[in-house]
Amino acid sequence: MNLLPALTVHPTAALLSAVAALAYAVLAWASARLSPAQTRALLAIAWLLHLLVLSVNLLDHPAHFGFAPALSVTAWLVFTVYLIESRMFPQMPARWPLAVLGALAIVLALVFPGNMHPALRSPWLQLHWALGIASYGLIGVAVVHAWMMQHAEKAMRLGKASESSIPLLTLERLTFRFVGAGFALLSATLLAGTWFTEQYLDRFVWDHKTLFTVLSWVTMGLLLWGRWRLGWRGRTAARTLYIGAGFLLLGYVGSRFVIEVLLDNR
Repeated sequence: MNLLPALTVHPTAALLSAVAALAYAVLAWASARLSPAQTRALLAIAWLLHLLVLSVNLLDHPAHFGFAPALSVTAWLVFTVYLIESRMFPQMPARWPLAVLGALAIVLALVFPGNMHPALRSPWLQLHWALGIASYGLIGVAVVHAWMMQHAEKAMRLGKASESSIPLLTLERLTFRFVGAGFALLSATLLAGTWFTEQYLDRFVWDHKTLFTVLSWVTMGLLLWGRWRLGWRGRTAARTLYIGAGFLLLGYVGSRFVIEVLLDNR
C-alpha cells in the first residue's frame, strides 16, 4: 500500500496549487484581522486560483481524475456559492473553516491526482460525472449551512447571538433549498448512470458506489419528506443531512480512495 504516490501533476498546476493553497491559508490565518471587504477580496483571489488549478488539470491530456480531484471540485463549488452569498449576506460566518477546507482539498489533489482517463465512450458518462460533481457541491453547501444553522441556534440558546447575525430562519431556508437542489441533481445523476450502464454495458452495475449513492438519495428524500410532512428542523434535520452527505461521500470518493490509495490501483 503506497500512501504517497508519485506525482504526475502538470507543473503549472502544481505551482498554481501551491499559490492557491497559500492564499487559502493566509485567509484562514488572517480572517479575524481583515475587514469584510478585504476578506471577500482575498477569498475571490483564492477562488480564482483554485479555478485555474482545476482548469489546467481537467484540460490536461490525458485528463486525471479521482477521489481527491472530486473533493477539490466540490470545495470550489462550495466556495462559489459562499462567495455569492457573502455579497448578499456580508455577515455570513465560517470564512476560516472553509479556507482551511479549500487549502486541504488543493493539497490532497496535488498529492493524489487520480487516474488517467482516456476519451469517454459516451456523452452520457460525461453528463453522469458532471451531475454527480454538481450534486456533491450543492449537498456540500447544504452541509455548511446546516453547520452554521446549528451554531446560530446554539448561540441563541446561550444568549450570545448578535443582532447583525444572519437570522436562524434564513439559514434554515437556505439549507433546505440546497438540499432540494442537491436531491434533484442526485436523482438526475442516478438516471444518467443507469442509462449509460444499460446502453453501453448491457447490464445494471450494482457496486459499493451505487449502493452508497442510493442510500444517500433515500436519506435526502426522507429528509425532504420529513420537512414537508413532519416539520423536521434543527438537530433532527441537520443529523439526517449529515448522514445522507456521509453516504454520498462514501459513494464515489470513498470507493475511489480505496482503489487509488489502499489498493494502490492507479
